[in-house]
Amino acid sequence: MSDRFDKGMEVRRRVLGDAHVDRAEAAKTPLDEPFQQLITEGAWGTVWASDGITLRERSMLTLALLAATGNFDEIPMHIRATARTGASKQDVLEAFQHVAIYAGVPRANHALKLAKQTYAEMEENNE
Repeated sequence: MSDRFDKGMEVRRRVLGDAHVDRAEAAKTPLDEPFQQLITEGAWGTVWASDGITLRERSMLTLALLAATGNFDEIPMHIRATARTGASKQDVLEAFQHVAIYAGVPRANHALKLAKQTYAEMEENNE
C-alpha cells in the first residue's frame, strides 16, 4: 500500500476508532477492496489528513455536508466520531442550523433526529 493509504488508515482510526475500522476491514471483500482503498487514501489520507483546518472543524463540515446532501446513513458514524474530533453537541447543532437555512429545514431536522438518537445510544453505552 501507499504512504497515503498508511496515513489515511492512521487518521481513519484516530477519528472513527479502532473498533469501527476493524469491523470495516473484516467485512471487506474483493469486490469492495478497491473502494475501501480509494476512501482510505482520498478521504482519510488526503482530506482528513490535511492540516488546513482542525478535526473539530472538519467534523462539523462533514456533518453539515452529509445532512445537506441527504446522505443520512453516514451521520451516526460521524456523530460518534465527534467524541474523538472534539466537535461538541453545540457545534453539531450550529452545523445543522446552517443546513436548515442553506439546504432546507427537512434535511436539518432529520439530521438532528439522527444526532439525538446517536448521542442517546452513546450515553447508554458509555461511549
